Amino acid sequence: MTKSIYIDPNERRSSAVLKFQDIPMNQYQKKMSDVRDEFTDEELINIFHDMLSIREFETMMQDLRLNGEYNSIRYNYSGPAHLCIGQEAASVGQAYNLDKDDIIFGTHRGHGELIAKGLATIRKMSDEELMGIMEESFEGAQLKVVKEHLSAGSVKELAVQFYLYGIMAEIFGRENGFAKGLGNSMHAFFIPLGVYPNNAIVGGAAPIAAGAALYKKIAKQKGMVVANAGDGALGCGPVWEAMNFAAMDQFTKLWDNKGGLPVLFNFTNNGYGMGGQTCGETMAYDVLARVGAGISPSQLHSERVDGYNVFAVIDAFSRKKKLLLNGEGPAMLDVISYRQCGHSTSDANPNRTIEEIGAWQEQDSIADYEKQLIENGIMTQAQVVKLKEGIRNLNTSVFKLAIDNDISPRMDLLKEKDAIEKYIFSNKHMPKMQEGEPAVLGSKQENPRIIRNSKKSRSGKKNGKELPSSAVIQIRDAIFESVLDKFYEDPSLISFGEDLRDWGSAYGAYKDLEKSVPYERLFNAPISEAAIIAAAVGYAMMGGRALPELMYCDFLGRAGDEVLNQLAKWQAMTAGQLHMPVVVRMGVGSKYGAQHSQDWSSLCAHVPGLKVTYPVTPYDAKGLLNAALAGTDPVIYLESQSLYAMGELFHEEGVPDEYYEIPLGEPDVKRAGSDLTILTFGPTLYKALKAAEIFEKDYGVSVEVIDARCIVPFNYEVLLESVKKTGKIILASDACQRGSILNDIAENLVMMAFDDLDAPPVVLGARNWITPVYELENDFFPQPEWFLDAYHQKIQPLKGYTPIRTYNTAELIRRGKEGI
Repeated sequence: MTKSIYIDPNERRSSAVLKFQDIPMNQYQKKMSDVRDEFTDEELINIFHDMLSIREFETMMQDLRLNGEYNSIRYNYSGPAHLCIGQEAASVGQAYNLDKDDIIFGTHRGHGELIAKGLATIRKMSDEELMGIMEESFEGAQLKVVKEHLSAGSVKELAVQFYLYGIMAEIFGRENGFAKGLGNSMHAFFIPLGVYPNNAIVGGAAPIAAGAALYKKIAKQKGMVVANAGDGALGCGPVWEAMNFAAMDQFTKLWDNKGGLPVLFNFTNNGYGMGGQTCGETMAYDVLARVGAGISPSQLHSERVDGYNVFAVIDAFSRKKKLLLNGEGPAMLDVISYRQCGHSTSDANPNRTIEEIGAWQEQDSIADYEKQLIENGIMTQAQVVKLKEGIRNLNTSVFKLAIDNDISPRMDLLKEKDAIEKYIFSNKHMPKMQEGEPAVLGSKQENPRIIRNSKKSRSGKKNGKELPSSAVIQIRDAIFESVLDKFYEDPSLISFGEDLRDWGSAYGAYKDLEKSVPYERLFNAPISEAAIIAAAVGYAMMGGRALPELMYCDFLGRAGDEVLNQLAKWQAMTAGQLHMPVVVRMGVGSKYGAQHSQDWSSLCAHVPGLKVTYPVTPYDAKGLLNAALAGTDPVIYLESQSLYAMGELFHEEGVPDEYYEIPLGEPDVKRAGSDLTILTFGPTLYKALKAAEIFEKDYGVSVEVIDARCIVPFNYEVLLESVKKTGKIILASDACQRGSILNDIAENLVMMAFDDLDAPPVVLGARNWITPVYELENDFFPQPEWFLDAYHQKIQPLKGYTPIRTYNTAELIRRGKEGI
């Protein structure tokens, strides 16, 4: 455990000089004539074939975007085209020694890596494996097309046709694409060949790849992971977070399964990040390979490699693969290359000179390799011409199929209304993501917290009176029981975040969990929120279940892309081929001011693909977390930091000791009433209950209080039934009112229950300010009297009541003008 690592003051304060290792730069200088005995003629020709295939594919994309035609075939393609013309040797060299167990994650400029990895893997697989893959891919949809319209002499040739067709159909938005046309050029992939989704966010793949490598390490799975990125990605914080995460000391010092993560951070260094010149303008490293020295004592085994020499790249990847599979990772490569085209086809290269582009074109890796093939007697000029013609003809034939509206139609979203909708959530119930026995420490009943819980009351009340919080099962205890149960059920489950182990997380929900769960399944992460979430995404992509924690909801901003752009989207962007069983625990605070006390639940609810739940009772906390951890969808699980010590006040029998689930999306009536409905999200429930007592005692208004429990999904039927009875509703939460999900629910109620409403729905939220200090919170978060003020002014006057706060039209207009 970390507390066993002694920090010696004498050692820390001693005088010394830190020395670095030399960084190899372009050390490999061998040409084809030097390695003739290392490769067969067929292998050398295959390398050339794959480079030519990439160039032809990229030329097609360039011609379509610039001229609207390819090989005299007109087609209007308006999608993205970030091309890698000039970088083919780097892609083919990378893929040469990789097989189906090695996986790659790519970038928006990833066609080359996508094609190279697929072609190289196809050659290494048996005909039986390939036929099985093709027949299973969307029930043979792509295979059927190529078998009917193309001719193939072998299964491997058929597999190449199948692969190119699936890629093109995807890029051109066709239903026969490998993601039903939902991915496009920047997100192409084919998982059965170890090609995981390319990522349109610069550097976005790096922390996801680290998570995939984490899965391989924990599951002891074969192969390595390649995180492809451009040199511009080193301007992105998540990339640095990913390299540090992958190189954490604990993998070699604290874990029983010792050894670094098998991930290679592969930077294709073409000198530009979009338009900015990385060396000399937008970066400070001068030589990209030096970056590894700032991450780990091994310097990430970093070196610079000549990416124009395919043999140099093959050699580098071969050495790094052996190193990674030996547990010495992670590693890093600075692969020098150059794109002969602009950032995209709309880039007129205002930042590059004709002389520079011409100088690199003169050293074109494909032309140089062709020359070496002929000089070494491996191919004749006529054979080269024939090979090029064959590649162009195949590319053209596949292109024709991919753009044919009859053969390769697009989704018909009018005819099939749920064509996209059905992929947003998988909605599966899978208590175990893997079979087998979970790695645990002793029996669950021996856990000291379970023993302590056995002595507590499962209910928060006795004889109608609330018990002291120390004597009852609290929300933090309910969370603990749910998580512990799942650790003993699902072998794939891991949980990580800041200060989870030993500390037991910031508010004690995990206290004593480390007594039952080994380090490999429960560990402390660096203060790297982006890496925490993205690693969970990568881990889930590989088939595991992850339970990361961000500690504070406010820290969502540090992981915004990873939660909103990665976690939320990959199920739909892969047309349901990937599941995302990730539950993100986030505390929603108070008492800590503007940067630690914000409720950003509506922000999460706004993004399609995330389920959002916010339980505020022990019974609901355990049941909803159990359901979330038995599902296959990403769930944002919010916890009120002011309520961790709350006991169960609504279920007389208290929190069940045994396992149970509460389906996500079902609101719960916490208090029955007949005159007014109050719907709450989060801890505002307890303020609403106090308001309900005042309403009934002082004004004879019977209030029904409904706890939403979940924001996404949300079952309106419970609410509609209540409003039909009461005719009036107030919706409340601690989130700032502007942009709140409560406004959406209120709008929908007007449409769905117009005839039942006696007054417009009223929304109560926190003021549109920064969250003030604790001493001023009663003027910021909704309080019991706010409900009476709102009811009196917006719904129906209360006899003898004098409102404290103003909710009239003039006040609302003033707030709008002021932006508050």
